[in-house]
Amino acid sequence: MPANTQDYVKWFRHSTPYINRHSDKTFVVMLPGEAITHTNFHNIVHDIALLCSLDVRLVLVHGARPQIDDRLQVADTFSNFHNHLRITDSESLRLVIQAIGEARTIVEAALSTSLPNSPMHDADMQVISGNFVVAMPYGVIDGVDLQHTGKVRKVNTRSLNAALDSGAVVLLSPLAYSPTGEIFNLTFSDVATHVAGAIKADKLLAFVAGNGLSDSEGNLIRQLSLPECKNYLTENGNKISFDLQQAVSACYLSCLQGVQRAQLISYETDGALLTELFTRDGLGTMIYSGQYEQLRTASIDDVAGILQLIRPLEAQGILVRRSREALEIEI
Repeated sequence: MPANTQDYVKWFRHSTPYINRHSDKTFVVMLPGEAITHTNFHNIVHDIALLCSLDVRLVLVHGARPQIDDRLQVADTFSNFHNHLRITDSESLRLVIQAIGEARTIVEAALSTSLPNSPMHDADMQVISGNFVVAMPYGVIDGVDLQHTGKVRKVNTRSLNAALDSGAVVLLSPLAYSPTGEIFNLTFSDVATHVAGAIKADKLLAFVAGNGLSDSEGNLIRQLSLPECKNYLTENGNKISFDLQQAVSACYLSCLQGVQRAQLISYETDGALLTELFTRDGLGTMIYSGQYEQLRTASIDDVAGILQLIRPLEAQGILVRRSREALEIEI
């Protein structure tokens, strides 16, 4: 057997616990507009299709900021911003709708492919979009009227869960409507955070440029508890890009609302999503609520794993060698 085939078989075996763990779980995925235009976009779509084939329930929330900027530039106009929020007037709203619609169509088209000899072959993914999110105006902030820029009022969890129960991928855009029929431009992070909290998602997966957060020496931070995440934002919020700050804040807020795990994943690295979800160390930064590592009494099902852990220590003479039978009796 070729070495690369052996490596694949070994990785596939080791991924089995993660496959079992993620099956029937609900993930909310944040896909920024920059990821849609990146060369790695179709690899991300292939990995999303793989998650669907493993019975993961997926809500995909896409952004469209660069697409909106391009539309405005072509029209020889621009947007003003206040507190990092785009002020969407009536003139620019038309262009915002076009840009978001184009981005959504690109994502939906990619999810709909099923070409032979490709990872999407026989994927047969069903994609559902709709008015699952109800919007409200931001209103006036510090004397500035944000006009058609809005925020989430509520999430229609019953309809959204029904769509997920049907096996479809729910695709949400940063555009929503008020009860009076007004159209509002939202931030995709606001949509993702509210949806994840409302449907009690198991994970929020936020795609970002780079692998995640770094410490003062430039090393990747693998995991942060909620208090550690809050401290990181307080101490380093002005040192990281606004896009990354927005993603970290979404992870933090979603965990406050009951999401157990939130992860920052690179949209630039091929396979980052699968590496993060199906390997022990992952490739990004995880933010978690509650305890990530817990102590519990060992059971008979843990014997094989315990033996694997203690064998090197027994070989070094640090631990007395135990047979499997002896360990089972002790447990």
